[in-house]
Amino acid sequence: MNLKIHTKSRAYELQTEDRTSLLLAGLSEGLDLPYACATGTCGTCKAKLISGNVTDNWANAPGKAKLNADAGEVLLCQCSALTDGEFEILVPDFVYRTDPGTILPRRLNGVVTSWRTLVSDVALWEVELSEVCEFNAGQFALISFSGVDGYRAYSMVDFDRSTRKLTFLTKKTPEGKLTNALFSENPVGRTVQVVAPLGRAIFSPGLKKNILCIAGGSGIAGIMSILARATQEGYFEQYKGYVFFGVRTMQDAFFLEELSAFKLASDKGLEIVIGLSAVAATDEDKAQYPSLSFDFGMIHEIAAKHMEGKYKNVQVYLAGPAPSVEASIRQLVITAKLDPKLIAYDKFS
Repeated sequence: MNLKIHTKSRAYELQTEDRTSLLLAGLSEGLDLPYACATGTCGTCKAKLISGNVTDNWANAPGKAKLNADAGEVLLCQCSALTDGEFEILVPDFVYRTDPGTILPRRLNGVVTSWRTLVSDVALWEVELSEVCEFNAGQFALISFSGVDGYRAYSMVDFDRSTRKLTFLTKKTPEGKLTNALFSENPVGRTVQVVAPLGRAIFSPGLKKNILCIAGGSGIAGIMSILARATQEGYFEQYKGYVFFGVRTMQDAFFLEELSAFKLASDKGLEIVIGLSAVAATDEDKAQYPSLSFDFGMIHEIAAKHMEGKYKNVQVYLAGPAPSVEASIRQLVITAKLDPKLIAYDKFS
């Protein structure tokens, strides 16, 4: 089917296959459309249907609360074209084609090959893909399980330029239909559909800046990918890295051995602080992980205390629950006077 998308900069024509979301159709052809979560949660990819017919892939997507359905507004990530059509992007930003060499998202098939519980409500799992996938550190994938409406977004935990294995973190939530099913039944062997790579909170060694990472809970996933990429390239031999990882108690903490390994590999170039918001770390806890630092309080407040006077030439990466990310943004912009353009995050956690 032929589509025409009107943006502030110009109109673009593209083709799409049946059941492909309008967002994926545009992104896969190199059109840098606006989006954040790509799952129907945030409402960023808002557009107006001018002509044609679409199907709705998730009738109860939370992001639809921001739409005026009577005016023909839709979410690009939740619609597929049934006929030729025209759409108008409802954001003020200019839309351009991506630079040559950009890794474009594709739809891939996969199988869950491992599942391991790290703490009571967080699990680490792997998907073996039917084809090789390339991605940048800090990006995420959309995962669809049969029998569950919509896609879920998960950041890649590790980094490998070309791989058929993707590793993810999942946090169990009381209201999460999918996460409750995954934790109650070992998902190894289940087939999944994967759309990857997505996300703009990307790290590359060509950044040439100090990096500040603030993550809460399972939001540490994408930060681990960034640290893996930076460590592989010896990035912290020249630039500083500051990582603040927030959990409630030591019983909720994970990846401490992996974070210790990053710290030891980077010597003095990388500082890692574990923030505990409910129960402070004991001397025994600290002795078990001597290369890490520990502090008590909310993670954005801990980061603000440790980062005072250290914001020069810095790029920020945020991840975790929305309240934590929002609190970090307020502190960085209002108190630290940091340019919002230097703060990268994706809105699906």
